[in-house]
Amino acid sequence: MNHPALFDMDSGLDPITFEVLRSIFEYASDRMSTVLQRSSFSPILSDMMDFSNAIYDADINLLSQAANCPIHLAAMKFSAEEAINTFGATNVNKGDVLIVNDPYRGGTHINDISFIMPIFFGDTLMGYAVSRGHWMDLGGGGAGGQSFGTHIAGEGLRLPPLKMYSEGKVNEDVLSIMLNNTRTPHFVKGDLQAHLGCLKAAEQEIQRACERYGADTVRLAMKHIQAYTERMIREAIRTIPDGVYEAEDFADTDGVTDDPVKIKVKLTVSDSDIELDFEGTDPQCAGAINSPAANTISSALYSLQFFLAPDAPQNQGMFNPITVKLPEGCWLNCKWPAPTIGCTTLTAAKITSAVWQALAQAVPERVTGSTCSEANWFVSSCTTPEGDIDVFSDLPAGGWGGTPYADGMSVTMDPLGNCMNMPAESAELFFPIAYEAFELRKDSAGAGKHRGGLGAIFKVRFLNGGELGMETARTREGSPGVAGGGRSAVQRAYHLFPDGRSEVIGGKSLDESSWKNPLLASHKFGPAEMFMFESTGGGGWGDPRQRPEKAVLEDVLDEYISIDKAREVYGVHIDPKTMLIDEARTAELRAAASTS
Repeated sequence: MNHPALFDMDSGLDPITFEVLRSIFEYASDRMSTVLQRSSFSPILSDMMDFSNAIYDADINLLSQAANCPIHLAAMKFSAEEAINTFGATNVNKGDVLIVNDPYRGGTHINDISFIMPIFFGDTLMGYAVSRGHWMDLGGGGAGGQSFGTHIAGEGLRLPPLKMYSEGKVNEDVLSIMLNNTRTPHFVKGDLQAHLGCLKAAEQEIQRACERYGADTVRLAMKHIQAYTERMIREAIRTIPDGVYEAEDFADTDGVTDDPVKIKVKLTVSDSDIELDFEGTDPQCAGAINSPAANTISSALYSLQFFLAPDAPQNQGMFNPITVKLPEGCWLNCKWPAPTIGCTTLTAAKITSAVWQALAQAVPERVTGSTCSEANWFVSSCTTPEGDIDVFSDLPAGGWGGTPYADGMSVTMDPLGNCMNMPAESAELFFPIAYEAFELRKDSAGAGKHRGGLGAIFKVRFLNGGELGMETARTREGSPGVAGGGRSAVQRAYHLFPDGRSEVIGGKSLDESSWKNPLLASHKFGPAEMFMFESTGGGGWGDPRQRPEKAVLEDVLDEYISIDKAREVYGVHIDPKTMLIDEARTAELRAAASTS
């Protein structure tokens, strides 16, 4: 137990039983993820782990969750509530599995499908197992739903709450509809069975706990574990000074106009409560970056948990002290028929950045610079030697922000996902492509006393041609730093040709005289042509001129930063011939900066 002083001695549970059952609940969620990853067919689940699993009590309050995708985890409650309320809890029976992916009924974007199964012990409803996975393709105007149109219908098959299984028997009608509306029917049945297997794994663990401790004790533990976490979160909030803290961030474009789209957040701390108010955020936009309420609330909640009590048991108690207010009509509270394909990746990351910037005003000694604030999610339909079409996807990661005590992590998935890059070996085994590069990008990190982590240069070759869709941002300006830290570099997407020509297809031209919309839909590549992406690093923390000179030299020697940046930004002059610090000229540079 991390905080024994917060344990309720009058709960009716002894501390040992409390801890054993807490561990059982957490293990049950972890086992769900192990089963799903090992048995799924599509690489986006088995290799990239773009899924989440959790267990809820009978009142649909979060009991435990695996360390999967944060953007899914707080949103899954809304999907579960919608599905169960649609049928009525008394009409959801043993062996039933509900399915829903509707963004306006607790979902996020269409690719994220939620599966909900009741867990019974005898005739007693103990709770629900919920599994959400990103399915590679559910139709739509572009591979993976990345059509970047102006209507949700263009993004694929939108499922209201349905029964996928009734008392253990699959709904063949729903399955046939799913198979008819995907570019990847070869993944559908295998992934469906994988989700079913992970739900049954949760059922087995909860039933075993009931057999050993009794259903009444297990339900009592569910209640008190959530209360214990809430006490931990409230204690953490009390360490933040009361006050009102505001910040803004932007999406580069909605893909329809060239105008940036604003997020504004007001974070109010009052004793042990936090309110996040998004009043002043731009209206619902025409393009496909709109965020439904469940996605926005989830983004806001997980953003705060990094700096509250990350060691607390993860359950409904994390969320009870936090209120999220969303104005009607804004792009973070979108309504039908707004397209939402970019909500979990592009939009969630900007919400996190805005929340972190606001929180940095309250506790700069605890908050990091913004991450790359992007998932850089691309999906490609590629042509096999036989002329067939397959679909693959990847997430070229960037850097995290500098922290108050160390540099940021390089080439790490944005906090929204906790996913993995597609392994080159898997990609080349399954798809007609070749990974040509995935390397650190020099000068991509935001400067600081503790610099951001670095982004990457990513290259993939289409052996027989294909089409690519991509969502990304941070192409106008990089991720912001905090406490005097600098912004990271901008991101760019390129089309490379076999004859050596290159074309910027997303972001600023190399001379920065022009800018292209980075939300790509069905961009065509010929045989042997290559897609290249430069991801950004994280924002810096603290004044770059306070970074130790030796650390700057080490960064130059490691090719993390250039000699020019060392001199111009960090105030450290390094002789390009000897690769040693010129102490006198460095003293002059730093003295001049301190008086300017």
